[in-house]
Amino acid sequence: LESSQVMEDERFYRYSRFFGVNLGLGTTTFTDNRGLAYVDNDPSYHFSLIYFLDFQTAFVMGLEYSRHTMFIDTFVLGSATQIIGAVQTSFLRPFFGYRYYVDTSDLGTAITYSNPYFVGRIEYWYQTNEFPAADNLDDENGGGLGTGVGFGLEFPIELKKSYFNIEFLYHFVNYFDKFTDDYRQIPDELERDDPDNPGQKLESEYGFQDLRGDSLSIMLNYHISW
Repeated sequence: LESSQVMEDERFYRYSRFFGVNLGLGTTTFTDNRGLAYVDNDPSYHFSLIYFLDFQTAFVMGLEYSRHTMFIDTFVLGSATQIIGAVQTSFLRPFFGYRYYVDTSDLGTAITYSNPYFVGRIEYWYQTNEFPAADNLDDENGGGLGTGVGFGLEFPIELKKSYFNIEFLYHFVNYFDKFTDDYRQIPDELERDDPDNPGQKLESEYGFQDLRGDSLSIMLNYHISW
């Protein structure tokens, strides 16, 4: 057993990667009401560092950033006297996680060449909402804890030195405004005085009951290792 471990260590030191850096671009989108509300302002940005524990496991930590825009063109509960217009939202998410590379030694050449792996992450989504057209609303800031699960592929450009990486993740996030009703349409039975049209009932044609939804991301990275 000791001899086998020594041989495995020697093989790892000779053939494996030890550290890596990922730089990339991609897209971040959403499901449910949040997905209906947002227009995604691609690209999303990715930066991460990787430490390889052995041939099949690695620790990863990094940052991702994305921007999105929501358009509210009618009166809602959060602004009954002024149409909000555009809501510009940015997400900065630091994360750390764990990768498990699949043992492809007994599989086909194409699968072995792609270096498939599974990944799990713990994330914190810092969120900023800006209201450039609504002077009655201040910027909103908050955060929410999340997890990301998915898989990735790494195609070698130069073995042990550089790779092309593509990663697919599904994120479960507890956004700070997940259950907000600020963007809910004003019910028909409620009446407000519109300064431009006195006595007119203000009814929302569009709105969102809340901003529930999960997130999906696809990142394309250039990986450098040594």
